[in-house]
Amino acid sequence: MEKPEQPGVVADALSPDVLFQQVRQLALELHPQLGGSLHVTLDSVLDKELGFDSLSRVELSLRLERAFGVGIPEQALANAETLRELWQALLSAGVTHQGQPSATVRASARLNGLAETPHAVQTLLEMLDWHVQHHPQRPHVHLYGEAEEPELILYSALAEGARTIAAGLQTMGVLPGQTVAIMLPTSRDYLFSFFGILLAGAVPVPIYPPLRPSQLEDHLRRHAGILANAESVLLITMEKAQGVARLLKSQVDVLREVATPAELAAQGTVFTRPAVRSEDIAFLQYTSGSTGAPKGVILTHANLLANIRAMGAAVRADSTDVFVSWLPLYHDMGLIGAWLGSLYFGMPLVLMSPLAFLSRPRRWLWSIHRHGGTLTAAPNFAFELCLSRLHGHDIEGLDLSSLRLAFNGAEPVSPNTLRRFTERFAAYGLRREALAPVYGLAEAAVGLAFPPPERGMLIDRIRRDTFTASGEAVPAADTDPNFLEFVACGQPLPGYQVRIVDVAGRELPERHEGRLQFQGPSATQGYLHNVEATRRLIYGVWRDSGDRAYVAGGDVYLTGRVKDVIIRGGRNIYPYEVEEAVGNIDGVRKGCVAVFGSTDAVAGTERVIVVAETDEPQGAGLEALQSMVQSVAADVLGMPPDEVLLAPPRTVLKTSSGKIRRAAVRELFEAGRIGQLPPGVWWQVVRLAAHSLRPRLRSLWRWFSDTAYALNAHVIFWCLAPLAWLLIAVLPHERWRWFVMRSGARLLFLLARVPLHVAGLENWPKERACVIVSNHSSYLDGIVLVAVLPGPFSFVAKRELSEQLVPRVFLKRIGTLFVDRLDVRRGVSDAQRTGESVKTGRSLMFFPEGTFTRIPGLRTFFMGAFVAAAEAAAPVVPVSVRGTRSILRDNSRFPRRGEVQITIGSPIVTAGTDWAAAVKLRDAARAALLDNLGEGDLTQHRRHD
Repeated sequence: MEKPEQPGVVADALSPDVLFQQVRQLALELHPQLGGSLHVTLDSVLDKELGFDSLSRVELSLRLERAFGVGIPEQALANAETLRELWQALLSAGVTHQGQPSATVRASARLNGLAETPHAVQTLLEMLDWHVQHHPQRPHVHLYGEAEEPELILYSALAEGARTIAAGLQTMGVLPGQTVAIMLPTSRDYLFSFFGILLAGAVPVPIYPPLRPSQLEDHLRRHAGILANAESVLLITMEKAQGVARLLKSQVDVLREVATPAELAAQGTVFTRPAVRSEDIAFLQYTSGSTGAPKGVILTHANLLANIRAMGAAVRADSTDVFVSWLPLYHDMGLIGAWLGSLYFGMPLVLMSPLAFLSRPRRWLWSIHRHGGTLTAAPNFAFELCLSRLHGHDIEGLDLSSLRLAFNGAEPVSPNTLRRFTERFAAYGLRREALAPVYGLAEAAVGLAFPPPERGMLIDRIRRDTFTASGEAVPAADTDPNFLEFVACGQPLPGYQVRIVDVAGRELPERHEGRLQFQGPSATQGYLHNVEATRRLIYGVWRDSGDRAYVAGGDVYLTGRVKDVIIRGGRNIYPYEVEEAVGNIDGVRKGCVAVFGSTDAVAGTERVIVVAETDEPQGAGLEALQSMVQSVAADVLGMPPDEVLLAPPRTVLKTSSGKIRRAAVRELFEAGRIGQLPPGVWWQVVRLAAHSLRPRLRSLWRWFSDTAYALNAHVIFWCLAPLAWLLIAVLPHERWRWFVMRSGARLLFLLARVPLHVAGLENWPKERACVIVSNHSSYLDGIVLVAVLPGPFSFVAKRELSEQLVPRVFLKRIGTLFVDRLDVRRGVSDAQRTGESVKTGRSLMFFPEGTFTRIPGLRTFFMGAFVAAAEAAAPVVPVSVRGTRSILRDNSRFPRRGEVQITIGSPIVTAGTDWAAAVKLRDAARAALLDNLGEGDLTQHRRHD
């Protein structure tokens, strides 16, 4: 008798669309904040991209089995890293008993390329190849030039144009690894040249064309330095700029050739494509030089792709977006943020030149209207230019309702500009939530901190006197007339961290200003051929931004450049506020004001200098304007500036991105090329010299006090910890061990002078076991909870701790349960074991985030605590801990003074024992913790932790 055929899966039932539907549904249950931004592809990583822990995988397996009628082998479920591997496991489960593939297996070859974005590519060239392979005729760029209608550039056209340039470069002798400079305006030639250089295996060096004949000497001097530092062998430029290019060639020995794109295209069409790796340099981004000589930031293909992916995840970008940009392609915000970001996500890019915007700002807004732009970006001055230059008839009928996010970055963001722009264009469909102040720098590729989508601008109003005197950003009352305002520039991108340090490199608490340092996957390895600058940049895993900032509620608040801050009379003075106020005076050219400090050799302190451009002729009108500038600056500073100089147009030098080059203007001033220094008065000199000592003495005392406290805290801990460990290891009764542990914890905080404030003890369930869940901010969290919570209870810890001798002995003696967070088989048994422990009357303490970082905010929760609570029908008690992160941060051994607030929330009762009930418990506990913590929700703009 013939053996009956094993039940296979029909082709109609086993569909990748069903797989994606099931995965998306579960992922949104776990991470509802993702909304429509969730991208599910066969290459999606289960843990890092979708946030599936071991229990989530089990739930996914059950749903797939119900949807497809087949079972996934346990080993396959445990080992699968991507959906593609799960898909192959499903296909294998659908094979007939003869071993012949079903129709579904034969059809699976057509599944390649279903991914919406090129997740697996490792270089910019692979990124372009991916798009050409999948949709060569898809529109890539709508390029506006002289004509009214844009020129359409397809992905296939970009690839073909790049091949032509690459062939010409190789014909002219350019070798892999050599650098080629691009000095072109925004054009198809620029796009083709950039990728052509990459295709030839060379490294692009974007530089900007000369804009003003009056600044030709300065332009040549700066660019000659860039080309010499980069050792560029060839310069691609336009025909009109060849005269300037020849002058550059005469000053740079290594520069062998100057060519136009047309000349390169005429060289030939055959080229050999060298191998390019992810760790190879993708291009050199020279810093704008607003505070000194330009430095070549080394950015690899891996750096760029990591930053683009992180920014895309933060703003939920996809191929349905439309990016509208006039930003120059020689600047990181325009090159990486606008162009390469659009290229990666497959979104159309509407591109125009900076000059087109500057001459007619309305073109920017009307392009958003015409093309349904959803994303755009610009420095603050561009938003201000639209306010000052656009009249009612310029924007009549304008519709900005399609705009999802308008990024404001690359220079200080003005709170007044944000408010006025929102008010002005709200009548034209602009949503307040669309304005998104961001922070980035070339040393991180481009982006570092972005606000959560749909949040809109967040402005911090702080007490001026306290901040300028001590650097502490204390919130000001609404009635306080003496205040400062700073704009939140967002939270670190996924995979990035920031910290604020003092002059000695010690991390500062929240709301204390200092130097901003960062780390992340796109952090540069340094500056090309500049060992000294690289040494000042790198602090272990951290990079110094050169910016001053403070962090509050997880958001970064930029306060100024380190070199721009003026120290006067023991106070910190920030140029931006004064420049903005003076620029609003009638007769002063807006955006053409420089405020800087100039060292007085006699007094040993800094003098405050204001240089403002004006068209006002000599006479009484000029004198009145100077008095007005003096008065306005004094109102903002709280003291009169030392000198006000009114200068003719184009005196105030700027970078290619429009930022004020204060260091360069100061050089002109100190050389006497703007005005003469007035003689100082001896008693003013003495007074200023005395005042300048205050911040130094204050800093020295703070260092001594903080160091003494940290050493004392270490002595106390290492006196108590070994004794407590030994007693817990030998005492026979759990009640005794718990007494020692609690007493030791309380004594530690008492001797270290760390107050513990507890609220909500009345909420503690007294007659039944519960599941306790708490946020995780520091190594101190567990000690704090032992010291204040009614007990005893058992901790639930990651299994890795059981493999270390000292922690294993201690944790086992206090009844800790060890669980595995990712291994599916162990994860299921661990969940069952924790549930049974609760049923027997033992309360369990979970940190559902699993780990902690120095960044404030609540991370993604693992599901183990809530599955255990649901199965045991036990209440979940949310306990929030505030203050431990500021006392002892992640990767820090320098404890600081502080106090801790513990809030015990009301017990949350489960409504069932299934997965849905566990998800409801998690969501309710998370909401309760967020209410009490006062920190941000890090899942709001992150795909994963």
